[in-house]
Amino acid sequence: MSAQPDSRSESGRPEVLVGPSGCEREAIHVPGSIQPHGVLLVVDPDDGRVVQAAIGPGAADAIVPDPVGRPLREALAPTAAPLLHDLDVRVPTLGTTHLGLVRAGETLHHLIAHRADDAIVIELERALAGEPGSFDEVYPHVRAFLEAVQRDGDVAALTALAAREVRRITGLDRVLVYRFDPDWNGEVVAEDRNERLPSYLGLHFPAADIPAQARELYRLNRLRLISDASYTPTPLRPDVNPRTGRPIDLSFAVLRSVSPVHLEYMRNMGTGASMSISLMRGDRLWGLISCHHRDPAIVPYHVRTACDFIGQVLSLQLAADETTTVADRRGALRAIQTRLLARMASAEQYVDGLVASGDDLLALAGADGAAVVAGGTIVRIGAAPSGDEVQRLVDWLAGRERLDVMATDSLAAAMPGGEALKDLASGVLAISISQLHDSYVLWFRPEVIRTVTWGGDPRAHAEPSADGLRLHPRKSFAAWRETVRLRARAWEPAEIDAVAELRTAIVDIVLRKAEETAALSERLTSINKELEAFSYSVSHDLRAPFRHIVGYAQLLKKYEGERLSERGNRYIDTIVESAISAGTLVDDLLGFSQMGRATLTPVAVDMNALVADVRRRTEADTHGRNVEWRVAPLAPTRADPIMLRLAMQNLIDNALKFSRHRDPAVIEITSTATPEETIYTVRDNGAGFDMAYVGKLFGVFQRLHRVEEFEGTGIGLANVKRIAERHGGRVWAKGRVDGGAAFFLALPRR
Repeated sequence: MSAQPDSRSESGRPEVLVGPSGCEREAIHVPGSIQPHGVLLVVDPDDGRVVQAAIGPGAADAIVPDPVGRPLREALAPTAAPLLHDLDVRVPTLGTTHLGLVRAGETLHHLIAHRADDAIVIELERALAGEPGSFDEVYPHVRAFLEAVQRDGDVAALTALAAREVRRITGLDRVLVYRFDPDWNGEVVAEDRNERLPSYLGLHFPAADIPAQARELYRLNRLRLISDASYTPTPLRPDVNPRTGRPIDLSFAVLRSVSPVHLEYMRNMGTGASMSISLMRGDRLWGLISCHHRDPAIVPYHVRTACDFIGQVLSLQLAADETTTVADRRGALRAIQTRLLARMASAEQYVDGLVASGDDLLALAGADGAAVVAGGTIVRIGAAPSGDEVQRLVDWLAGRERLDVMATDSLAAAMPGGEALKDLASGVLAISISQLHDSYVLWFRPEVIRTVTWGGDPRAHAEPSADGLRLHPRKSFAAWRETVRLRARAWEPAEIDAVAELRTAIVDIVLRKAEETAALSERLTSINKELEAFSYSVSHDLRAPFRHIVGYAQLLKKYEGERLSERGNRYIDTIVESAISAGTLVDDLLGFSQMGRATLTPVAVDMNALVADVRRRTEADTHGRNVEWRVAPLAPTRADPIMLRLAMQNLIDNALKFSRHRDPAVIEITSTATPEETIYTVRDNGAGFDMAYVGKLFGVFQRLHRVEEFEGTGIGLANVKRIAERHGGRVWAKGRVDGGAAFFLALPRR
């Protein structure tokens, strides 16, 4: 499942996890053992004593037989003593350091140290006869690579150069450069080899070959060597660090043991030894330089250091090359952005400016088609799906978690039924330009059918052994071709960033328009306040004259009525009735005016108690009538109690008034709670109304019945609407002529 043996997940324990996700769950940083060609000691930094040890036969001559519990100086050969001074200062917080060479009899050993789990880890690795004694001896090879890097600029040339130079320095049979894609699938992009191992150039490998925890180790520790695929691990004794009670973290150990599954995987590939060097782009793993040899082999320490240096230089060059390419692309897209912004800023509606040059809108994302959805309209550009298909896409986007930018190169995998749009919209890039409305700009790319050659069937997985205790990796690495469908060319990060910047610009333009509208609204609000003040003043001043008219007319009838004719008395009754009606109208106008000026004081309101109290107050008006009340348990709410009482009073009075000719009159009061609001309903079986005129119901002085039929000033429902709006709520009504009516008052729950 991988072109390079070291790309398989490594095990963190001698036992292997069995199951579909076993490799992903292996704790590969705590294997509890080492490769046998060296020695590893865990040292307590406080007293300098060895607390754990793993002694491989390859370096046993450099250490005493039982070092645990001894001071480090006594555990190692006497020639190591000069190299052990000031360890606490010389050993870095992160990464390894080479302390020097230790002679034990006729052999030399590299002394390497790093920190782990609040301990110092010392490693001894036997030096090969004739190997470079220092980095200076291999530097001429590195210098040749550095000089060549200056001449080779693109990724293909740089990676091919690195593969060639690493194989020349190491003498191994095959060196691959392996690059990850955004989904962590890999591709061999460069190769240098002899005929002892087959070619994997151009082959792809699935992300499962290198699980996340293995990628993290590659990111932390840039170089790893497996000298013999058939080695027997040397266990660490004791198996846990007595300082922590846990296995020691060997992430940075040169000798760290690997999974038996991985070793079997190497043998299946015909690989006896491997070395890997991480290629980084910032803190992210870009790829690997993967080195293979058919037979067991040890790459000398200073040669590995040179290869690590080459890996670092290649990482920097690749990053610089990609940065330059991306910068050039961003510059071209920014020029397109500038033209689009200029058109939008000068247009009355930003949509008009956005679509004025369809070519620029398409070029901004490198798309074949686009669509702008705003204000209930859809404008399509280029090779875009139909209006109905675009609306289906918008509905799908609106039903998901709202993101500023959404990008997919496989709509079929993301949206149910997306495969139907493959010819025009296998890839979709979308920006949301409103938090309140379903407004989007979308770009489309068609399906691109391509063939991917894998290094073996990517569907093949490691299988459990007959006893179920361990996993066996696949054995075939023959090229396996797959035809990839329902996928478009991937959106580049620069394109995604460009449309995200366009979204910001559109939102800024919309906000500017909103500010202009807000300024106009503020002016209208000021005018409305002046009108309210005028209404209040006039209403207040008219109350006294109407009361005087009623009072004096009634006095006139009381004291002079006997001397007046029947006609005169009828005139006086008309004057009284009209003056009372006018006074009521003035009172209602005054209340309506005050409703817009009063301070809102929301508190928790028991709607059951409030409605019960309103019903008691209507008993005098309903005396002698057959009224059937159907009041369900009502949900509580939070509102201004005085205003809410007035609203319910008006709705209930309205229901009683228009059902006076029914026997019985049925008044039903219920509530419904949604996540956003609580809705109160007052329903009657009265005269009802024609829904064609429902828009007039809540206006001031708007009546749908003659005053001779049903009295009233036409302000009550306008008051209900104003109260709802003051609370951030809403009102509406449903009815039919002679079939009753239902009025709905919705108040927000927050």
